[in-house]
Amino acid sequence: MAKKKGNEAGEPIEKQLWKAACKLQKNIDAAEYKHVVLGLIFLKYISEAFTKLYEILEAGEGEYAGADPEDKDEYKAENVFFVPEKARWSSLLSKAKQPTIGKSVDEAMDAIEKENPSLKGVLPKVYARQNLDPTSLGGLIDLIGNVALGDTKSRSADVLGHVFEYFLGEFALAEGKKGGQFYTPRSVVELLVEMLEPYKGRVFDPCCGSGGMFVQSEKFVLRHRGRINDISIYGQESNQTTWRLAKMNLAIRGIDSSQVKWNNEGSFLNDAHKDLKADYIIANPPFNVSDWSGDLLRKDGRWKLGVPPVGNANYAWIQHFLYHLAPNGQAGFVLAKGSLTSKSGGEGEIRKALVEENLIDCIVNLPPKLFLNTQIPASLWFMSRNRTNGKFRNRSDEILFIDARNHGHLINRRTKVLSEDDIQGIAEIYHNWRNPEGDYEDVKGFCNSTPIERVKELDYVLTPGRYVGLAEEEDDFNFKERFTQLKSEFEGQLKEEERLNKIIAENLAKIKLDNEEK
Repeated sequence: MAKKKGNEAGEPIEKQLWKAACKLQKNIDAAEYKHVVLGLIFLKYISEAFTKLYEILEAGEGEYAGADPEDKDEYKAENVFFVPEKARWSSLLSKAKQPTIGKSVDEAMDAIEKENPSLKGVLPKVYARQNLDPTSLGGLIDLIGNVALGDTKSRSADVLGHVFEYFLGEFALAEGKKGGQFYTPRSVVELLVEMLEPYKGRVFDPCCGSGGMFVQSEKFVLRHRGRINDISIYGQESNQTTWRLAKMNLAIRGIDSSQVKWNNEGSFLNDAHKDLKADYIIANPPFNVSDWSGDLLRKDGRWKLGVPPVGNANYAWIQHFLYHLAPNGQAGFVLAKGSLTSKSGGEGEIRKALVEENLIDCIVNLPPKLFLNTQIPASLWFMSRNRTNGKFRNRSDEILFIDARNHGHLINRRTKVLSEDDIQGIAEIYHNWRNPEGDYEDVKGFCNSTPIERVKELDYVLTPGRYVGLAEEEDDFNFKERFTQLKSEFEGQLKEEERLNKIIAENLAKIKLDNEEK
C-alpha cells in the first residue's frame, strides 16, 4: 500500500490502518465488519507470537537444544498459542488473492480453536459470507500484514495490541448507540483505574463488555513499574458476541482470561463467581435497566442494605459489587446520575444505608456526551469496605465530592473525551484527599470534602453540585470591556437586520412590479 503525501504519512499506524480498512468496508455495516477486521488482527497477533517462538525452537540453542518446533507442549510451556501450518499468517498471505480466501480464513480460525481449548467458541468464522468479497478480504490481509514491516517488526505484538484497542473504540463510535453496549469510553476507564490504583490483587468486573477495564488495569501496573503477575482477572459477560471480543482483547495483551466467564443469564441470575471476594471492582453496568429479573430475586442474600426496585437495577448492581468486595476491597463504577438522588422503590433508603454504613468514599459528576450509547448524565462512585484501614487515612466521617461537568473536550458533534490532564487532575484531587500525606484543599465549584452530617442534613442526596458550590468569579473581569464588546455585537446584528430588511423590501417591490406588468 503506497503512502499518501501530506500529513497522513506522519499519522500513527493505527489511524492509517483504520482509514485503509474503512475503504475496504464497502456494503458491510460496522457491527459486522468489526468481527471481520478484529478477527484478522487477532489471527495476525497469535501467528506473530507463534512464529517468533518457532524460530527460536528451530534454532535449538541453549535451553531449547533438541526442541521440536512442531511440538504443541513447547508453546504451552511459554504461554503461546499453537498455530497449525494452514492457519499461519504466511500461509494465508500466500492465498490472499485467491477467490476462496474467505473459506481459507474460516478454516484457519477453526483449526486454531481445535488446537487451543481456551479459544473454543471465541474466534469469528464470518469470512466466507457472500457480502464480503474476496478482493476486499485479500486487501485487508495485505493491510494488516504491513503492521510488521520495517522497524515495527520487533514490537509488532505491542503494536497489534494497540491497533486492536484503537479499532474497538473506532467501531464503537461508528456503531453509536449499539457500540456503547460493548465498549466503555477509554478516557472513562482510564479515570476509574487511575483513581483506584489497582497495583495488586483480584480485579473483578461482573459486566465486563470487551474487557477494557482489565486492559487498563494491567497497563496501569506496567506504567508504574509494578509486577503484572500480581494482578488476577475475574469477569462475567452475558452477551456472547461481546464476551468473544473480550477474550480476544485480553489474549492479544497476553492477559489470562480463563476466569472471564459467559452465560446468557447474567450476573444477577447466574453469578459465575459466587465465592469471589475481590480487592478491586471496576465496572460500567448498563444504566437504569428495568428487565433485570428483580421480581425473581426479592429474597436474594446480596440485598443486605435493602431490596432494590424491580424496575431499576442500579442499586442491585451496587449491592452486587459490595457482596463481592473483600474486607479491605475498593470499588469504582459508573452509574446514571439519577441514582444520586432517586427515592423510588426504596432506593433512597438503600442510599441512606450506604452513607450510614460508611461505605461511600467519593462521588464524581461526569461531563455530558462521554458515552456512545446514551445521553443520560453519568457519575462515578467510589466505595471502600474499610475506610479506616492503615493504607489510607481515616475518612470515615466525610465524603469527597468532585464536580467534573466542565471537563473534557468534543471530538465530534456528539462525543466528548477527557484529556490526560483532566484524568490526572481529578485523580490527584482524590489521592491528595485520601492519602495521609496528601495536600488537599476544597476548590469552590470543583471539589469539597463534606462531613457525613452535612449529607444527612441534605437527606442523603449525593449530587456533587449540592456540596461544591459555585466557582468564584475571576478577579480580572473587565465589565467596561465586556459591555463594549456586547454593544458592538448588538449594533452589528442591528445593521445586518437592516440590510436583510432592505433586500426583502426591494424583492417584494420587484415582485409587485412584475405582477402589475403582467
